[in-house]
Amino acid sequence: MGVFETIGTESHEEVLFGVDHESGLRTIIAIHSTSLGPALGGTRFYPYADEEAALRDVLRLSKGMTLKSAAAGLDLGGGKAVIIGDPATLRSERLIRTYGRVIDSLGGRYITAEDVGTTVDDMVLIAKETRWVSGLPFADGGSGDPSPATARGVIASLRAIGERLWGSAELAGRRIAVQGVGKVGMDLVRRLTEVGAETVVTDVNTDSMAHAVETYGSKAVSLDDIYDVDCDVFSPCALGATLNEETIPRLRCAAIAGCANNQLAVETDVERIVDRGILYAPDFVVNAGGVINIAVETDGYSTERAGAMVDRIYDNLVVVFETADRDGVNTHDAAMRFAQRRIDQAGGFRFKRPPSDN
Repeated sequence: MGVFETIGTESHEEVLFGVDHESGLRTIIAIHSTSLGPALGGTRFYPYADEEAALRDVLRLSKGMTLKSAAAGLDLGGGKAVIIGDPATLRSERLIRTYGRVIDSLGGRYITAEDVGTTVDDMVLIAKETRWVSGLPFADGGSGDPSPATARGVIASLRAIGERLWGSAELAGRRIAVQGVGKVGMDLVRRLTEVGAETVVTDVNTDSMAHAVETYGSKAVSLDDIYDVDCDVFSPCALGATLNEETIPRLRCAAIAGCANNQLAVETDVERIVDRGILYAPDFVVNAGGVINIAVETDGYSTERAGAMVDRIYDNLVVVFETADRDGVNTHDAAMRFAQRRIDQAGGFRFKRPPSDN
């Protein structure tokens, strides 16, 4: 499939390719929708197998950001960016700042932030070249690392699941299988431990697993064995597409809720989950804490206001569950309707480019 055909299948507004030969920068920025406001989404720095894989990923992730912002009630659209390469070897000041100039060329239609492979320090360098960046350090008036807010949102979601399935939002005594203990997954484990939940973890990084075991008393299992863990909730917190026709039949949980994006390999995988009698909490509702935290920064950051907004993910998920019951659809379709309804209410409005600083 060619580039334009691939882009056309996802109905994106704009896709920008940027290159800097001296630094090795190869980047793709995808703006899916600006119906509700400028497209906000992080920058993923990742060693993709090829450019086609990078393009597929950025198109999928940017569409997910549109849904995430809409479902969270934010006046923001959906976008995403990828930098192709290994950040451990390719990252340099020139590369990051050149990338910032690529963002600036979009005139505010896309606002970036952290994602896999990028850091708060990267955002500081990007800010030297453009004002269209969020997730800056607290010292610079920003919101800092969004990972804790994302984890907080997952906790809110788990409480909503508990209320629905067991009649109680309390998480003490519940067993959660956390697939991936990176920045968000580890903070989720910390929060679960604090409220008395039991955690089983896995990760490609054995040091991260060891930290979870030693610090939070987690039980560690192999990457493949995590699907067979007998638990209350399976929590995907790694990269996407881990829920598929091979893994879903193995799950031994009552519910699924995690911070990973695009957890379903294909949308029809939700039917496999339903057939297993498992409650699925749609990823773009559950993991919206980070983007909510970053969105607060655009209006002047307040920890209290951000926390209160993230906690409302509980209410959003309850609405999704109620929509599914009322309309007789699965929770994924209910969440899609919930988000699309808000986009449609914008009446076809398209975000206009903000005035420049000059």
